Amino acid sequence: MSAKKRVGVLISGRGTNLQALIDAAKAPEYPAELGLVISNVPGVQGLARAEAAGISTRAIKHQDFPSRERFEDALDEALNQAGVELLCNAGFMRLLTESFVSRWLNRHLNIHPSLLPAFKGLDTHGRVLRSGAQITGCTVHFVRAAMDDGPIVAQAAVPVLPGDTEEVLAGRCSPPSTGSTPMPCGWLPRAKWRWMGNAYRERPPGWAVPLFFRPRFRQFLIERRKSRENEPAGP
Repeated sequence: MSAKKRVGVLISGRGTNLQALIDAAKAPEYPAELGLVISNVPGVQGLARAEAAGISTRAIKHQDFPSRERFEDALDEALNQAGVELLCNAGFMRLLTESFVSRWLNRHLNIHPSLLPAFKGLDTHGRVLRSGAQITGCTVHFVRAAMDDGPIVAQAAVPVLPGDTEEVLAGRCSPPSTGSTPMPCGWLPRAKWRWMGNAYRERPPGWAVPLFFRPRFRQFLIERRKSRENEPAGP
């Protein structure tokens, strides 16, 4: 059996996405291990989650450095010292420079709580609700220098339900709910690359059935369409 790939995770807060990775990595057959968790904000819950799981942690405050480049040099040094081979942003609230991105090109994933390229940036769930969108979700993609840009690796779709608040929708879109985060970190180390446009198109081992084709979600869409058909016509 080949050695497991070492994954580094960058966080800035609670570590909800990180926890999905921690839980997945507990499985003996999972082909990656978490080698280091770095937060640019000391004392956050995500660091405590990692420490409780026995994972090495570092707090590297971006405010302690005179420039973005010096901060990223410190990140890069820590990751390399830990033997990290694959990097994942899991709620990391910093834009990275072209120089750092190039060092980790196609070995660096980001998790964004929408179906990219829709709703890039912040206030994602609020903008989804205000737009009237009926479906949203979560995207895992390779990092590029532009915000929330890069080839798409995996997506999971969820419905936007009547009465949803931003908090409820955020919970439904989170990787622990969609299962979207652990999968790419597991199969990327052994996947064969095949690019088509701005997405990774080859179906890797263990790829889950997209949510659109899962029976419960398909039934929800059918029932929603029927209810709209039965609504009285407007004046």
